[in-house]
Amino acid sequence: MFTSYEFIGFLLLVFALYYLFPKRMQWILLLAASFLFYFSAGRSYPAFIIATGLTVYGAGRWMARQDKKLEIYSRQIKNGEIPKPSREEKKAFKKKLNGKKKRIMLLCLFVNLGILAVVKYANFAIDNVNPLMQMAGKQTFSHVDMIIPMGISFYTFQAVGYLLDVYWNKCEPQKNAFRFLLFVSFFPQLIQGPISRYGDLSKTLYEEHDFRWKNVRFGLERVLWGYFKKLVIADRISAAVMMLTEDPQYYTGAFVVVEMLFYAVQLYADFTGGIDITIGIAEAFGIRVEENFIRPFFSKNIAEYWRRWHISMGAWFRDYVFYPLSISRPLKAVTSFCKKRFGMGAARRAAVYISTVAVWLATGIWHGAAWPFAAWGLANGAIILISEELTPCYEAFHAKFPKLGRSTIYRAFQVIRTFFLMSCLRLFDNYGSVRVSANQFISMFTRFDLRAVTRQELIDMGLSMKDYAVVGLGALLMFAVSMAGRNGSVREKLSKKPYLVRFTAFAALFFAVLLLGSYGVGFDARQFIYNQF
Repeated sequence: MFTSYEFIGFLLLVFALYYLFPKRMQWILLLAASFLFYFSAGRSYPAFIIATGLTVYGAGRWMARQDKKLEIYSRQIKNGEIPKPSREEKKAFKKKLNGKKKRIMLLCLFVNLGILAVVKYANFAIDNVNPLMQMAGKQTFSHVDMIIPMGISFYTFQAVGYLLDVYWNKCEPQKNAFRFLLFVSFFPQLIQGPISRYGDLSKTLYEEHDFRWKNVRFGLERVLWGYFKKLVIADRISAAVMMLTEDPQYYTGAFVVVEMLFYAVQLYADFTGGIDITIGIAEAFGIRVEENFIRPFFSKNIAEYWRRWHISMGAWFRDYVFYPLSISRPLKAVTSFCKKRFGMGAARRAAVYISTVAVWLATGIWHGAAWPFAAWGLANGAIILISEELTPCYEAFHAKFPKLGRSTIYRAFQVIRTFFLMSCLRLFDNYGSVRVSANQFISMFTRFDLRAVTRQELIDMGLSMKDYAVVGLGALLMFAVSMAGRNGSVREKLSKKPYLVRFTAFAALFFAVLLLGSYGVGFDARQFIYNQF
């Protein structure tokens, strides 16, 4: 939707009204714009996001009341307003309130994760239960005709993060229900995130913002850069990616390597382009949205890659799934059992291994309700755990060859190795089948013949040589901008250049989007890859 003419018109109207409105009402305009945007995507969608917003808001306020009761109780004891209770009585009172607070949190989690599970995973569950029902001679279930609201995974996770932060007393609950609805529904984030934390986004979301030309200019420059990546690079190369993945029996061997390279370019340009548009729009409104990518293709291992790619998602699973699960009572029991039977080493690993597997299985299923996504997630987790186990070997190797570890050639090898591993894992995403993905991976080693990738074969994928030239130059430009951004903001550096240089750079980018963007038949400029989540 970001790249439709309707959205651009909508954005310009909201932007104009935003700075004309009284400052104290700017957040109200954003709330109205967010629900209008969501309503335009699907008339029933607002009902889902309102249900999530109000239940989480209500739970947050309800939990806060339990904390307030404890605070009043302690103050009354201190001031002598009530007889001083025994230590056991104080402990029992606190336990009662904390127990109620926990039940409120769990009920709200059940409701909202339940909504997400039903609308997104009901048919996946039915597909896996039906074979068992057939084996037992029972009647099978029919698919549920269910609407999947746009961005439901993103806004649900954002709301759940707030709920748990309030439960853990990491943030104060929002007292205004409409302000909280804005946090959940802020329209630039609805399509593909990032998954913002309340403590971060609320700092600028509700503030009164004056018109500042630098914020507006920087924001629009970033939006333009996002459009370039999406329309000129991602949407153009998508035709070739589609051709390669739709005929896996023909495009094997060297073509799988080509597909992995093309899809990496498409996914990065598409996803980061959308995030650039999100952050740029928010910046033009004076609102800060956290970065979601920090040069992921420069990572030296997969763990580092996931600290740089889709940062908000990785941080969410780490803070709200991995850590709570690893210190939960069931895992403490497992750790204790392993310690008694197998020693301290096994005990330390047990909680980490189980939590890691659970997190990556959940991450895979979050990306899509299908077994290839689950396999993708588990494969990521397995490689990270194996790398962790091999850490002593790496350290011994680097201790024996210290100069090699610091060399540019070795670091380049690490980056290329990580890129290749991540591209191989994305085969599960590309082909939509665990079996086909495995066959395509094997074919890279058994049928590899680079001579098969001829000029005519490349053209038969739906792109002309001019298209490949545009994609290649665009990819080089993305690489150059990433390199330039290692030592500070590229926009800040450009802002210090003479006006003519700045004007020429962004005029060239604007006309590149206008003239080279993919708008024709076969291209869907309205759809981002991560819309499905």
